[in-house]
Amino acid sequence: MKAVLKNVSTSPECSFTVRRDIGEKMRNNWHYHPELELLYIKKSSGTWLIGDYIGPFASGDVVLIGANLPHSFRHEETFVCEQKDVSGEAVVALFKQDITPMLTALPEMRKLTHLLSLSRLGLKVEAPTATKVARMMEELPEQSPGSRLLSLLQILFLIADSGDYRLLSTQSIPANTAHHENERLKAVMEYTLTHFKNKVSLEEAAAIMHMTSTSFCRYFKIQKGITYVRFITELRIGHACNLLIESDTSISEICYECGYNTLSHFINMFKLITGKTPMEYKKFHCRLDIR
Repeated sequence: MKAVLKNVSTSPECSFTVRRDIGEKMRNNWHYHPELELLYIKKSSGTWLIGDYIGPFASGDVVLIGANLPHSFRHEETFVCEQKDVSGEAVVALFKQDITPMLTALPEMRKLTHLLSLSRLGLKVEAPTATKVARMMEELPEQSPGSRLLSLLQILFLIADSGDYRLLSTQSIPANTAHHENERLKAVMEYTLTHFKNKVSLEEAAAIMHMTSTSFCRYFKIQKGITYVRFITELRIGHACNLLIESDTSISEICYECGYNTLSHFINMFKLITGKTPMEYKKFHCRLDIR
């Protein structure tokens, strides 16, 4: 799965791009661009691939993606439809690393410069800063060019000063990576993302890599830092987290939707990954929404 270069256009009066993507416009393939991308998921859920990181995203998430770092967002189909009452929405800002070239050498810019450097691995903004950033990004598209620039810098400084972020990718992947092994590993990811809600066959995943199951498990652990079984578990529980937050689906229904056959096993796996039971997790996020 080779990343595609995506061209980003700007208007004559702006040095960077801000847009509001709704419904179908949120769809994208595995791509990269020389601009950094600051993304706020206002309404959607799904799975994002950023460098070598794969994980779930949900409404309210904010991520900063570095220049030329391949990425893709796989939204749940509900959110990429054309029905206005249910369509998802995201606010995107795309800007060059040297957005303030005359200020880069100033000591006041050190934290911001460090943040932009770290973005080469992709980083997710955590609470409580993510909530503040989300409010500020919501206003970006409607602002004048000058105000928009000042707001973007304020957002970036807020993230840099807070330290409320975590790195996603374990390495900076070249955009033109096209080695045979990498292509086959991407195919394994595609297979897993397609089947994780049902039954995932270790033998089929290994066959994609032309390996025995034992060799494949060893190879996957070396490449991703976690076992293949753990990877599937994290995908399933991530999907469950999205359903708990975004829907009124019962916990028993979510259990089967995420590929588990027994409720007790699902609850055990959920607590292993999140540290909470499904009900505790849902109540915790309901309190956050009220605030």
